[in-house]
Amino acid sequence: MAGVNWTDSTIEAAGTTVHLSRAGRGRPVLVLHHETGTLDRLPFYDALAAQYDVLVPHHPGYSRSPRPDWMRSVHDIAVVYRGLLSELKLGNVALVGLGFGGWIAAEMASMAPADLSHLVLVGAMGIKPPQGDILDLAVTGYIDYARAGFHDQKAFDRVYGAEPSGDQLEMWDICREMSFRIAWKPYMYSQTLPHLLRSVRAPALVVWGDDDRVVPQSAAKRYVEALPSAKLQVVKSAGHCVDMEQPEALAKLVTDFIGRE
Repeated sequence: MAGVNWTDSTIEAAGTTVHLSRAGRGRPVLVLHHETGTLDRLPFYDALAAQYDVLVPHHPGYSRSPRPDWMRSVHDIAVVYRGLLSELKLGNVALVGLGFGGWIAAEMASMAPADLSHLVLVGAMGIKPPQGDILDLAVTGYIDYARAGFHDQKAFDRVYGAEPSGDQLEMWDICREMSFRIAWKPYMYSQTLPHLLRSVRAPALVVWGDDDRVVPQSAAKRYVEALPSAKLQVVKSAGHCVDMEQPEALAKLVTDFIGRE
């Protein structure tokens, strides 16, 4: 999107080095990316940065952030990101969590229930689906897993290319290995999170693609039930990666929910 200027930096948070991309101005919005890592620039990020001060950290051990050898849980990442917000002196932040990033966002919300302005969870992991299972990274090839996140394979091709590069395949491998270190048993969910979310006071928007083949839509209902102030929005013609497949539709949902003040 024209007029959006991104800056990239590294920051120390809770003794951990995090790569951070930032653009825009206004209300701070922390966007937490998928388990497959993140590209440097995406239309969804640009659309939000046209309205807000958008921060996109690369999770420790994913994409451009180095792996902390000590890290063993998603809770650990959530604590690091709490430290990141403290280092940047940011309060009343809106959280937007995508897939695996949704789990991190939910953990962050449960830690300090009253200090967020809004919580948006998009195809979030972190809760065991009542029906169906979260797609298993261990038995799915890199490209097959990434493609499973899209309803329309042409959308995947637009984002990653019909033949993803060797660098991209290597990045998916690095991300997958980190996921195994911190989210393996139980796989991609917390047994306690549904109970802890009951203390969250921020309004929450739960968004799901109508063709999510990575996280069953039944998990969305559990999130809505667990969060005291939540509503569900299903995006048509979208898979797990709503942000990459329907960036304009998701940006509108987020903007309408958060507001423009």
